[in-house]
Amino acid sequence: MRKERPKNLDLATVKFPITATASILHRVSGIIVFIALAIFLTLLNCSLSGPQDFMRVAGYFDNILIEFVMWGSLTGLAYHAVFGVRHMIQDLGFWEEMDSASLSAKVGFIVTAVLSVLAGILVW
Repeated sequence: MRKERPKNLDLATVKFPITATASILHRVSGIIVFIALAIFLTLLNCSLSGPQDFMRVAGYFDNILIEFVMWGSLTGLAYHAVFGVRHMIQDLGFWEEMDSASLSAKVGFIVTAVLSVLAGILVW
């Protein structure tokens, strides 16, 4: 007997395993880090143009929106680093079974949350 293909393709109702969520978010965090790098390199370039430009760029960081972007960028970097290390460990042959992969993803989320709080303390 032939197995029927799933009819429900609404991604909002599909329950992904935690490992799939971690993998998707790792890709998203890579995009965030890439965009943040461009922004921060531009700010660095502007700040090195002269003393007045440095003070102007330093003044940007008094804005709550810029502080939030900085915190979000640091959180994205922390997530990408933590789960990048997790992926490298999996490439070595560890944490490949579903139970250990799920546990390592949960630990990765906890470590990222702690690093995110520390980044918030650093920024604010």
